[in-house]
Amino acid sequence: MARLRTPTIFIVSDGRGDTAAQVLKAAAVQFEGRRYRTVRRAGVSTPEDVAGIVEEAKKAKAVVFYTLVDDEMRKTMRRVSGRRLVPTVDILGPCFTALNEQFKGKHGETPGLLYESDRDRLDRMDAIDYTLAHDDGQRPHELSRADVVLVGVSRASKSSTCFFLAYAGIRAANVPLIPGIPPPRQLLSLRPNRVVGLRVNVDRLLTVRGARADHLGSVGLGPYLDRRAIAREVLYANRLMEEHGWPSIDASYLAVEEIARDVIRLRNLRGDRAW
Repeated sequence: MARLRTPTIFIVSDGRGDTAAQVLKAAAVQFEGRRYRTVRRAGVSTPEDVAGIVEEAKKAKAVVFYTLVDDEMRKTMRRVSGRRLVPTVDILGPCFTALNEQFKGKHGETPGLLYESDRDRLDRMDAIDYTLAHDDGQRPHELSRADVVLVGVSRASKSSTCFFLAYAGIRAANVPLIPGIPPPRQLLSLRPNRVVGLRVNVDRLLTVRGARADHLGSVGLGPYLDRRAIAREVLYANRLMEEHGWPSIDASYLAVEEIARDVIRLRNLRGDRAW
């Protein structure tokens, strides 16, 4: 039996493409178990963009889901896709037609209004998804997409601060600084002001780690709780922060929300949604 080709679906929008992506997701769930590949082309602004995307879709043998609010762009999509025999789904077209009849007037042509009206929620969801995927040094090749990257030793409140920031719509990643393991090159390639170090003194770190060990059981946690080993970790992390010019915060006795406020201040980020 011949193996089925994985279909390709283009999501094309003069906004972000979230509406088309959600419609596609709602329809595709009915085809349980079928895999497909998506290619998103957002911010499409000219007829030339549309023509180029149709050619891409033609080569990929793809179907195009599109949300274009500009009439000229939609006409171009219909004309070029018809000429190139590329199947398309005009998600907004039927809606505009029906609403024109009901409202007795022509619709506007401003892309991205849905996103603008729901910006806070969508930004928060995007930030939370990003932070979940980039906790504890995961996916270092995507650190350049972070609004801020927190670094420090284990149990320096990096993860909890990142999730607090994410709820404010800030994409936050964190990377542990571990003696003997060089920091990822993607972290070192960032501008220093995009990284914030969380410093913790030895006594406080020993207390926090001891409480965690009591909760989890201390088997195999010798170096994790050894005062000299902890001191070496702290010195190593502090030295890296100084060498690379990363601004830092003494998080020893700060609550998570206080750390987050200081991070926002250091990075000059927008964080008013959370407070």
